[in-house]
Amino acid sequence: MITLYGSLHSRANRCAWMLRELDVPFQHEPTNFQDGSTRAAEFLALNPNGRVPVLDDDGFLLFESLAINLYLARKHGGPLGPADLREEALMIQWSLWVENEVEKPLLLAAANEALFAADKRSSEERDMALAKLSRPWTVLDKHLAKQPFLVGGRFTVADLNIASVMTLVPIAGIDLTALPNLNAWLTCCLDRPKATEWNSVSFSIPRPPTPLGMLSMFV
Repeated sequence: MITLYGSLHSRANRCAWMLRELDVPFQHEPTNFQDGSTRAAEFLALNPNGRVPVLDDDGFLLFESLAINLYLARKHGGPLGPADLREEALMIQWSLWVENEVEKPLLLAAANEALFAADKRSSEERDMALAKLSRPWTVLDKHLAKQPFLVGGRFTVADLNIASVMTLVPIAGIDLTALPNLNAWLTCCLDRPKATEWNSVSFSIPRPPTPLGMLSMFV
C-alpha cells in the first residue's frame, strides 16, 4: 500500500496527480508544516529534512516530489513511463530542467503577483523573476513547436512534472500568450481529467522578513 504524506497545497499535489494518472490506489496523510506536523518525531523518521512530500511504498521511503514521480513512472510503466533508456534519460533531463531553470523564479514571480499580501508585493521583484523566466520558457516553447508533448509524442511524467510546477502560472494569473506553444501545452496538461484540483487551491504565503528569509522560500 502506498501512503503519500503532504498537504495538497504543497508539492505533494504533484505526486497525487501522478498516482491518479497511473490509477494507483494510495492513502493520503495531509501532513503540513503550518501545523508543525512535519517537525514531529514520527515524521522526521520518514524524512529527516522535515519536508513534504514523502512516499511510503510498502516501507520504501522516498522524498522529493519529482523523484517520486520518476520512480512511480518507472515502477508502474504504461504511457507515462519510459519506453527505453533514452526516453528515461529525457524524462529525467526535463524534470531536472524545470527544478533548476523555472521553479525558483516562478515562485518569486507568483508570490509578488498574488501569493504575498497586497502590501508586501514588489513589482520590481516580479519583473526581475519574469525576465529570468523568459529564456527557459522560450526554450520550452520552441521545443513544443515541433511536437505536442516533451518526450515520445505522448503525455508522460516529463510533462506532468513540468506542468505541476507551472500550476503557479494560472494561480497567479501570469500571461503566457506571447508563448503560444507553451500556453496551449500547459492548458492541455492542466485540463486532463485526473489532474489534481490545482485550480481550487487558494493559499497565500507570508513575505519573509529578510533577504535571507527570501532565500528560504526556495530551499
